[in-house]
Amino acid sequence: MEEVARAMPRIGDIAPQFEALTTHGVLKLEDFKGQWLIIFSHPADFTPVCTTEFIAFTEIYPELQKRGVELLGLSVDSNSSHIAWVRNVEEKTGIKIPFPIIADLNKEVSSAYGMLHPGQSKTETVRCVFILDPGQKIRLIMYYPMNVGRNMQEILRVIDALQTADEYKVALPANWYPGDKVVVPSPSTQEMAEERMGQGYECVDWYLCKKQL
Repeated sequence: MEEVARAMPRIGDIAPQFEALTTHGVLKLEDFKGQWLIIFSHPADFTPVCTTEFIAFTEIYPELQKRGVELLGLSVDSNSSHIAWVRNVEEKTGIKIPFPIIADLNKEVSSAYGMLHPGQSKTETVRCVFILDPGQKIRLIMYYPMNVGRNMQEILRVIDALQTADEYKVALPANWYPGDKVVVPSPSTQEMAEERMGQGYECVDWYLCKKQL
């Protein structure tokens, strides 16, 4: 039977709903409504790069919680495999994985989120990161190949950027970190363009101005 092509979720879409078995029991996406959520996939349990990533995600988990963000992992391994791997990581490294991991054996969640890329693997998920806001709108998507681990500091940075942009209605320039100047939204009229030049902003020109929060 020919497989039906499914549209990839996009930034601005409401995230696909699901109910799935995890290492913390059966969870629904709506269980996380009202808080920021990172859903991330990994290729397989008991593999070296994935193990380093889960340790790294655990290390930044307290910082994510300070920002009101939860973590939810996923792979197409079984729940028993996830549990055994989590126990092995704790036994070998002393690090206890605190967040749930979806056992997506039937590939329903990974298919809905576009985590399966046949050019990389026909059976395993690539390294995806989906950041959902409290309304469960997709705000950021990152894809990494199977042989490259993710940068946790970049994940923290984009969480800070998204939350800052929402709170202050501004945009964030390249390489922005908390405490840096932010970009003032572009003017929509000629009059506004002329006015802003005298408002004390740091301006390259009328269309690119920064300010300190």
